[in-house]
Formats: sequence, C-alpha cells, structure tokens
Amino acid sequence: MKHSLPGIDKLHLFALWTPGQCGSMHTHTHTHTHTHTHCCTESFCSSSPPPTPRGSLESTGPPRGSGHCTRLKARKEVSGSTTINLGQDRDIWRPLIHTTVNLSEITSIKSTFQLRTFDPEGVIFYGDTKNGDDWFVLSLKDGIPLMQISKGDVLVSVAGGPKLDDGKWHTLELSNQGKFVILEVDGTSGLVVGTQSKHPEEVLSGGLRLALGGILIDKEKMIVQFEPQMDGCVREGSWLNLSSPWETEVEELWPCYQNIQPGSYFAGTGFAIFNTSGFPVDADDGLKIELVGDFSQMNGTIFSIKSPRHEWTVALVADKNTNVVSLTLDQEKTLMLNSLNKLVIIFQRELLQVFQDELGETPFSVNLGNLDVLTTWTEGRLAVGGLLGEGEDNIGSHFLTGCLEKIQVQGKDLDLDLAVKHMSISPHSCPT
Repeated sequence: MKHSLPGIDKLHLFALWTPGQCGSMHTHTHTHTHTHTHCCTESFCSSSPPPTPRGSLESTGPPRGSGHCTRLKARKEVSGSTTINLGQDRDIWRPLIHTTVNLSEITSIKSTFQLRTFDPEGVIFYGDTKNGDDWFVLSLKDGIPLMQISKGDVLVSVAGGPKLDDGKWHTLELSNQGKFVILEVDGTSGLVVGTQSKHPEEVLSGGLRLALGGILIDKEKMIVQFEPQMDGCVREGSWLNLSSPWETEVEELWPCYQNIQPGSYFAGTGFAIFNTSGFPVDADDGLKIELVGDFSQMNGTIFSIKSPRHEWTVALVADKNTNVVSLTLDQEKTLMLNSLNKLVIIFQRELLQVFQDELGETPFSVNLGNLDVLTTWTEGRLAVGGLLGEGEDNIGSHFLTGCLEKIQVQGKDLDLDLAVKHMSISPHSCPT
C-alpha cells in the first residue's frame, strides 16, 4: 500500500499565519483596560497566567499579575512536545502555537499526542498546505472527535469515536494510509475518513503549516460550526517526527494543573459578561440563580447584575479574610458565613429569597421595595466573577479567585464560552 503523509496526502497538523496573512483581530483584557489590536502590530493585550492554587503543575508559568499590553516577542520558540494549555487568553480563533515546515523535511506519516479536557467543544489543531487552499481541522463537538477536511473539490466532515471530555488523559494518534485518515484513541480505532477526488493526485511541495488551538481559514468554510475555545491541555506531542521548534506570540504559556475537577476556575484577573436578555423571565415564577462550590475558598465578586441606566445593582461577594459572603441589593447588604456549598437566589416581584445549601431549608427574605428587578431584567448585564463597572464598556473590578462547581440561571447550566466577553477563566475545569 502506498503511504502518504498524515491529514490528506501531506495535509495534516498544519500551522499558523505568515506575515502576509495577518488579519485584524480584537482582544479584550478584563482587568482595567480594554484594548483593540491587530495581529500585524508589535504588541497585543494579554493577561498573565492564573495564580497557582493548591496542587502541582504539569508545567509552570510566571506569577499572576494584572492584565496588561506587552510587546510581542517575535518567534519565541517552544518544543512541540511541551505541555500546552489551549485555554490561554487570546482571540478565540487564533492558534496558540504554530510551526511551518517544508514538505520535503517530513519523513513520518504519524502524529501522536495526549489530550485532557472537561470541555465538550473546541479546536484541538489545524493544518494546511497550498497557503490554506487544502486544510484539516480536528476538534471536539459534544465531547466527540470531529474531523473536517478540504482538499481540492472534496469537503468532508466526520464525527465519531469515544467521548473525550471526561477529564482524563487520552492518547490520540493520527496517521494517513493511502486515501484514508485514521484517528486512534488510546490504541483503539476511533475514526476513519476516506477522500477521493475526481482529479489526478498532484505532488505537493512548499510549506506545511501546523497549529494548536485555532484555525487560519474563514470559519464559514467549515461544514460544522462550533465554538472554538478549548479549555484543555495537550502534552507529549510528536508531530510527523519533526524536531523543529514551534513558535508562539505569548510571553509565557499558561500552566496545566496536575489534577482537575469539573467547574469554572476564576484566576482573579477577569470575568464573564452576559446580556440578561438571553435569560427569559416569567414574572410569576421569578428569576432563579443557583451556585455550587466551596465558598470558604472563594475571594472576590461571585456575580453582579446591573440594570440598564444603573438604577439598581446586585452583587454577591466572598471575603476569605472575614469568612463572610455578602449579598448587596442596591444599598442593602445581607451577610452570611462562608461555610456554604450551595446558594439559591430567587428574585420575585417584591421579594428576594436566599436558600443556603438546600431548597428545603427555610430561606431568608429581603423586601425589594420599589426595585423592579424583574421588569428591567432583560435590559441589563450579568457578570460572573467580577463587579460590573459604571461605564458603557463594563470594565470590571473585585474579580473572583476560586472555583464554582456549578452555575445555573433559570435552571440551566451557564456556559461561560457563550459570554459576550470573558478573560482569565477556565470555563470547564478547576485545579484541585
């Protein structure tokens, strides 16, 4: 059998842009600045890695600092086998590391790496030849591997294999055998994709681009659309047996923690913002927000809500120094001990009820008086992990450090990947 290179005949594991392909991108930093940049400029805004919590790291990063604009370190090199946190802050479609090699340098038809994630959706890697005319994308969708391939007049999308969003390390192997691309998971065949063109095969030459955590083509070219952010880690990569280094535009790579659990981890440097219009409210049933986690290990604003024109503000804040969780409704503050694992807050027409730990327990109530929370709810903003500011751009402060194991609004899990803005958050995993 004739063997060709992985992906689709020398199309596999490809990489990031060259200077001539630099497009505009938009980056937000949710500490104290919002900055618009273009990837062709010499600087971009980023946040420092999350602080080191309890537990050891797979790889290390610098101490946490506030988000800031930094000079790009051109061509900073990293090993392709290093541990990579795909969730690091950047434009959501922008690859985290990349390399470009000449097709003549490739001697292997196989690539292997390990993946760990609780995130059911996002880009793992992308590649292309012929400057992006032929391309390959491997991602997760609903936790299942999804391969999308474009080669000449052929466009293919296939999903299959085991679910990989269980928080365990899985070994993935990609190889090419003739017209078939084969994905093996933990030594077992997971997905086989065949491609057949009406046109004669051509001998490819030139560059092969490989990238992790993003794509280079217009996302509309893909058959299956998905959210690109991947809260996950890749390690021990062996890419087509290449020894050349990869490159990154970030100053420091975020760490991957040795042990993780499901939840959303807030590093103390950013938050997620939602338009409240995305959460319909029935005036008779009220508005319900449910939070689960070890409140004694949290510090900072857990959530805040602002009405349109800032007529009222609601904020739930944890303070490790005083061992207190406070709920502020406009000017009225209610204090609770932080020895909690669950809070359920229900807004009704004239009353706010707070259940601690279980709904069956007797709640304490706050009279809303003239505050018409439900009527103006759909025109406001909800922030998780920070206190909304006064300006139109909602620059935040008092950010949360800690893990929320569950966040629900109106009985549905809140997907932080769908936020209007979010930075410095691991939406699907917490270190243990």
